[in-house]
Amino acid sequence: MPGLLFFFLLFLFSFSTVSASTKQDQVYIVHLGEHAGARAKEAILEDHHALLLSVKDSEEEARASLLYSYKHSLNGFAALLSGEEATKLSERTEVVSTFRSDGRWSPHTTRSWDFVGFEEGLTGLHSKERLPSGANAGENVIVGMLDSGIWPESKSFGDEEIGPVPARWKGVCQGGDSFNSSSCNRKIVGARYYLKAYEAHYGGLNTTTAFRSPRDHDGHGTHTASTVAGRVVPGVAALGGFASGTASGGAPLARLAIYKVCWPIPGPNPNIENTCFDADMLAAMDDAVGDGVDVMSISIGASGKPPPLAQDGIAVGALHAAKRGVVVVCSGGNSGPAPATVSNLAPWILTVGASSIDRSFNSPIRLGDGRVIMGQTVTPYQLPRNRTYQMVYAAHAAVPGTPANVTNQCLPNSLSPAKVRGKIVVCLRGSGLRVGKGLEVKRAGGAAIVLGNPPMYGSEVPVDAHVLPGTAVSMANVDTILQYINSSANPTAYLDRSRTVVDVKPSPVMAQFSSRGPNVLEPSILKPDVTAPGLNILAAWSEASSPTKLDGDNRVVKYNIISGTSMSCPHVSATAVLLKAAHPDWSAAAIRSAIMTTATTKNAEGGPIMNGDGTVGGPMDYGAGHIRPKHALDPGLVYDASFQDYLLFACSSGGGEQLDRSFPCPASPPRPYDLNYPSLAIHGLNGSITVRRTVTNVGQRDAHYTVAVVEPSGVSVKVSPTSLSFAHTGEKKTFTIKIEAKAGRKGRRVNRKYLAGSYTWSDGFHAVSSPVVVLVA
Repeated sequence: MPGLLFFFLLFLFSFSTVSASTKQDQVYIVHLGEHAGARAKEAILEDHHALLLSVKDSEEEARASLLYSYKHSLNGFAALLSGEEATKLSERTEVVSTFRSDGRWSPHTTRSWDFVGFEEGLTGLHSKERLPSGANAGENVIVGMLDSGIWPESKSFGDEEIGPVPARWKGVCQGGDSFNSSSCNRKIVGARYYLKAYEAHYGGLNTTTAFRSPRDHDGHGTHTASTVAGRVVPGVAALGGFASGTASGGAPLARLAIYKVCWPIPGPNPNIENTCFDADMLAAMDDAVGDGVDVMSISIGASGKPPPLAQDGIAVGALHAAKRGVVVVCSGGNSGPAPATVSNLAPWILTVGASSIDRSFNSPIRLGDGRVIMGQTVTPYQLPRNRTYQMVYAAHAAVPGTPANVTNQCLPNSLSPAKVRGKIVVCLRGSGLRVGKGLEVKRAGGAAIVLGNPPMYGSEVPVDAHVLPGTAVSMANVDTILQYINSSANPTAYLDRSRTVVDVKPSPVMAQFSSRGPNVLEPSILKPDVTAPGLNILAAWSEASSPTKLDGDNRVVKYNIISGTSMSCPHVSATAVLLKAAHPDWSAAAIRSAIMTTATTKNAEGGPIMNGDGTVGGPMDYGAGHIRPKHALDPGLVYDASFQDYLLFACSSGGGEQLDRSFPCPASPPRPYDLNYPSLAIHGLNGSITVRRTVTNVGQRDAHYTVAVVEPSGVSVKVSPTSLSFAHTGEKKTFTIKIEAKAGRKGRRVNRKYLAGSYTWSDGFHAVSSPVVVLVA
């Protein structure tokens, strides 16, 4: 993932009415909050031109500077401005915020849905029965996918036996390179692409590495779209026949609306990484709301330090979308397991971590001393049989001048051909691409690669379709292999053929790459919210992209296995689709609550969800837990929140940001942890605090709930009242939670560590559970 990209672009404006001059302009977003009542699009556009004219030298220059006018869900625009012009606009009373549109954003890059059924406690049922009841009703729910586009010819996007496009749909099928109106159908109901901010930064798009259209050249967007709503396609497998079976999205009859916002980063290998700009994404989100989507799935996040909410294009767009009932689901990032790395932190966004499923791709490594070490791979290449191969550790075969801290990494041009030719090379994960390490071994003449985990990755093993025979092993197994190499005068091995294995235990396990809490912008909001399958996920792929995306890899695949919170995000988006279909009148907050309060912290065997390094997971790893879509359809109680609640939260959080000019921040706004959120996080507990929560009965009338509390170690949690009764559906009840450090903790030093507990409301059938995390001051 690229780091923060802050670049400046030089534009030359020459007009007949003014002397020729140059200005260092770049794309800024000017956010004006909500629209003041219903207005024609032309009138909104003229207002935006008028604002630009207030800082530009002529009307012609003002109009030429405008890139996007946001007219549907939010009021604002994106334009080419100098720093001085942006500052002048930010000082105007009607402007909420002015911020630079940066390329700091990037994508967070079958069996997974069957496994979600196991987490529901549905072991042994036919796979179709594992889908939540009412899944067919998702046919009229429209999911907006912000990503790298789509490969429309994939069987996952066929429209056989799907009804007409919903009459409320207002979107378009935008044509372009290798994409026209016939590329859309009753499944892909609309498609658009956005690159004005990208081209303002990088110049014209290189159409040899991307299509100037909604067509996906990368594969990422096709993969996420098919995970949400891919059709049921039998006989699917990854390259080499791995993970063979029936592919299906979580809501296979839902409709897809494609918004292509991510494009290749120019460079020596532009296929490897994409970037996405605030202004382009905000235009897509605004259009998506205007088009009529019900759910947005955004597997994109900021690199480096998350921006403040008022300067976060996704957060701003999601806030206005949530007001209109659109559920926005985002990936939490792939920067784990380090703490405080999770992104997409706004409480009106449903943020997703990544965990494993119960499938592996076992590849035995037979060492020369007779021991067998188990690796995993989906590499289709096989070493010739009837012989063993010498093994060498990359650190022992690095060329002179390779930095000492990366001699074991198999980075480009780091291996000596004389030392690795014809051998199995053991490399470690860390710097560089996993598949790139295999490419380096192949360049140097190695016979195969064994890719080992450093300590931070533990037992987590992402699989890859390497360009030569190879496999990957856990930290413990690579340690065993290295001990063998170091103790043997002639270490040898052979890599056996890989095979797909299911019912792997324990599962799920939190992926080590999954970004962790706490929330660096506002620790009183727990992030991520939930976890879902994101490790080694099979889904549709662009036939313009190879399985590795490496230059020189000319293999073409229809389905591919990749990992990331980008893959877990669409699992939760599909769950939101199913809830939207079953409960079309629920708010976005109610749907988020249902998904969170019905999640489980247990694995499929009944034990606690573990991390990939063998430690027990907790709320900072997985939020409320692993999703259970069937349970979420009937949560019993929900924690609802309004647009005004979010504005009040922003007033009290961080720097006290006013997100809408029509709603001035009160002198004493509610505390951030008083937002009616389905989880509770207290940062810096000193003495005691009392928090209020309100639940709405969405279950049966005459319901009676009692509360059960699991207290964090050394912390008292008292809920009052301890029982709630509801006479009818829709009734609301408020309760308080008093949190206090227990005697013995006061006045003495404690480790600055988040302590975890929970409280659960139950009526004997529903269990409405909320995690509690506390950092004692």
